[in-house]
Amino acid sequence: MHINLLNLGRVPYVEAMAIQQQIIAARKQDLIGDTLLLLEHPPVLTLGRNAYRSNVLASDELLAQRGVELHEVNRGGDVTYHGPGQLIGYPIIDLRGDLPGKKGPHLGPVDYVRLLEEALIRTCGDFGVMTQRICGLTGVWTLAGGSIREKKIAAIGVHVSQGVTSHGFALNVTTDLRDFQWIVPCGITDREVTSLELEAESDRQPTMEQSLHATARNFGRVFERQMLWCESVDQLLTARV
Repeated sequence: MHINLLNLGRVPYVEAMAIQQQIIAARKQDLIGDTLLLLEHPPVLTLGRNAYRSNVLASDELLAQRGVELHEVNRGGDVTYHGPGQLIGYPIIDLRGDLPGKKGPHLGPVDYVRLLEEALIRTCGDFGVMTQRICGLTGVWTLAGGSIREKKIAAIGVHVSQGVTSHGFALNVTTDLRDFQWIVPCGITDREVTSLELEAESDRQPTMEQSLHATARNFGRVFERQMLWCESVDQLLTARV
């Protein structure tokens, strides 16, 4: 059993969504196996199914001036930001397959999100950054200490159709956190965002490449699958289960 792994590099949001839809269609037809896409986006804001437009603080004029796109999408959650220095993961997984913790005919969406959080928690740990879950707040958070509240280091928002997942997670690696000032991240007003770069010790500073490999490795461990690298979308789509 394996999970296909494809690194797309930096891809515009619309192009990445088109690729994702191709792979979702192939997965639903059982033409390919489970797949993890890893990539970056140019600056973009996305509004999930539960988003409030009021959580976008920047004006349309400012966003246009900065070249920032805004898209309404079918994932769960509120508004989030994607941009350079942020590792995006789009797992396309059939929840009816052989997955850790599955108790019935399929793995529940909440249990699936817990697996994503676990993979990201382990990835942060690889760089000496201790993180956690917070009950009622999806994503991965730093630990609180003294007067310092938890900070969000990774966001998660997923969609499930016919048992197959799409969208996924965003891990702040070397992200310019000033760009989050354009929004109320995930609609949460009382906690800030942070990045691996800010939280890691000076001798364990992450690069995007290191973070990508760590995430892929931990994804495989958590989902108990071998990660199989693919060179291109065409190679992936012509492969067989």
